[in-house]
Amino acid sequence: MDFKYLIREPETITSSTPLLILLHGYGSNEEDLFSFVPTLPADWLVVSIRAPLSTDFEGFSWYDIDFNDLENRVDVPQAKESIKGILETILRVSNQYGLSDNKTHLCGFSQGGILSYALALENPELFSKVACMSCYAEEKLLENIVKDKKKLENLRFFVSHGTDDVVIPLEEGRKAAEMLYDLSCYFSFREYMSGHSVNQKNYMDLMNFLLK
Repeated sequence: MDFKYLIREPETITSSTPLLILLHGYGSNEEDLFSFVPTLPADWLVVSIRAPLSTDFEGFSWYDIDFNDLENRVDVPQAKESIKGILETILRVSNQYGLSDNKTHLCGFSQGGILSYALALENPELFSKVACMSCYAEEKLLENIVKDKKKLENLRFFVSHGTDDVVIPLEEGRKAAEMLYDLSCYFSFREYMSGHSVNQKNYMDLMNFLLK
């Protein structure tokens, strides 16, 4: 798949330039998380990818959701195709800019965060810092994750959730953090007085995570 994306190039790009991949939520678009750019490190290459499927009100999604069927709410084939397309985009961008010994980071909100769990845990050698905000860990996308502690030890997760989230309940975010604990992954889990969104404190903590 040939995904569309927005890109912010640093003034100087070397083989070790850090790459940050941004994955928006259901019904949004690539401009949403791209708004983070002004406070991100100036020497990072930032790519915000647009999901491939159209939704109502001119938004996009990584996969369809059946809100009436909790057992099968995720269109798993579509989600796996999106994961494949994201990996292809990362490879294409890395090759285009000659990134051969850099660190690649992930930041996803809601549906984008769900895919971030799958991407990072299936391909831990590809990623470094991973932010999963207002989301949960979808078991049907985690069947082939790496469980070798040695291979997971370089990943760093930032997990955040709003206490008043009515789209994805807080308990789902806590379960995802418990999964990371069981895998012996390094992570921080933060709860905020907010709904299905990123409030100012969450944003500041996210930036501190990415910058340190």
